[in-house]
Amino acid sequence: MACLLLLCSCQTTYYAFWEKMGKEKRHLLKDNVEKAREEQADASEQFSSVVERIKSMYGFEGGDLESIYAKLSSDYRACEERADAVRDRIDKVEQIGADLFEEWEAEIATIENAKFRAKSKASLQDTRTRFARLQRSMARAEASMDPVLRNLRDYVLYLKHNLNAQAVGSLKREVADIEAEVASLIADMNQSIQEADAFIETM
Repeated sequence: MACLLLLCSCQTTYYAFWEKMGKEKRHLLKDNVEKAREEQADASEQFSSVVERIKSMYGFEGGDLESIYAKLSSDYRACEERADAVRDRIDKVEQIGADLFEEWEAEIATIENAKFRAKSKASLQDTRTRFARLQRSMARAEASMDPVLRNLRDYVLYLKHNLNAQAVGSLKREVADIEAEVASLIADMNQSIQEADAFIETM
């Protein structure tokens, strides 16, 4: 209960600060959807990069496997960081969206003009519908990251424990699966980015 009260207090302070800066919840939601779109684009690039790093290993001809592993491990950590950034931003979007709709409903209840109240209700419903579509798309993209990260982690750890050319060769058949998963992830990310663009345009 104490944590919940603290969280609510932090959110209230956050909104109060931005209201003084001239930004209402609607503006904050739009800003964070734009940032979520950027985070997803960055994550897509990072996941593509790690696949290219793995594929480049198969031109390996007696080089420094320790160095190759170190670079791949660094790429994997970068993917984890990008994935965390995407998750955090999606959580922020969902929180602000929920708070905006709660405020919107409460304000509609205070409108005495029936015509204005009806139009505000219709606008709220339309925005909620579009936001729900965006949420589903973001959730699908977020969920797509987990199997990719698990496979990349397993791949990197196996390489760590078996730093020899034979081990690298034995992993080659796994690359196609990882590449397919990353391609699917990027497709989900692109769909989410398109939904974000559509939502932003109508805010």
